[in-house]
Amino acid sequence: MSGKRLMVLGNARRPGVSEAAARLLPWIQGLASVVLVDLEQREDLSRQDADFTLVLGGDGAILRAARQMGHRQLPVLGVNLGRLGFLADLSVEALRLWLPKVLEGEYRVTRHVMFEMFEGTAPGPDTRGKLALNDVSIFNGAPFHMLDMDLLIDGAPASRYVADGLIISTPVGSTAHSLSAGGPILGQELDAVVITPICPHGLGNTPLVESASHTFTLRLNSGSDQATVVLDGQEALPLAKGHSITVRKAPVQFQLIKVPGQGFYQTLREKLNWGTTPNYREEDSQVRE
Repeated sequence: MSGKRLMVLGNARRPGVSEAAARLLPWIQGLASVVLVDLEQREDLSRQDADFTLVLGGDGAILRAARQMGHRQLPVLGVNLGRLGFLADLSVEALRLWLPKVLEGEYRVTRHVMFEMFEGTAPGPDTRGKLALNDVSIFNGAPFHMLDMDLLIDGAPASRYVADGLIISTPVGSTAHSLSAGGPILGQELDAVVITPICPHGLGNTPLVESASHTFTLRLNSGSDQATVVLDGQEALPLAKGHSITVRKAPVQFQLIKVPGQGFYQTLREKLNWGTTPNYREEDSQVRE
């Protein structure tokens, strides 16, 4: 057994996660010291002393684990039991191959921007907010009128949006909802933010890429009486007209364990079919008249 200590996290409400954990845990415990198993997202991880975290599930499980770790982020090794597995890109079979090697140090760690979100304007630098790894989004609700929002960057007016909603995304989240809404793909290790309006009413409201060193405030002027702020597509908070939220770079970074042979563009090609040519119909090599 190696001297490494690890936590095993996941979402027991997802099909197959509890069963996979039951099969894998005896094998994992023969390789390393498992200091915590939490498939219900109930534990305070800030009290745990571990070297890294093994997350069973899909990308949603990793997003949840990142927020659960709070301001004490540990490197994450993700095992894909979900549908896409963009972050959790190891299969169970690959885990059996690679976990012994990871425990011996055969891996690298990539570091990624996380957000802190606050209600209202930005507080002092020592105040901690709600964390997000993918994005902070504002969506309209019933009666589904368009939202009128002001964007301020470092307190200065930057843009006004009339749209169904708006997504403030990290580079990790740029391949998620932001991409579906027309935003660009960002290199995952960039220190950047992309702001993407959802169905904007105006051709001038294109996605904006900006440095993550800035502070971004969104003020809801008018629109739905039931607008909602959503963190990572999982945690929702109401946003009333006249109120605002502020998003800034968190003082911690998400850390993702990558094994040899894994790369961002390889994942884009395999998971999203990015950069591939159309499926052309084969034609006769002879010239047709």
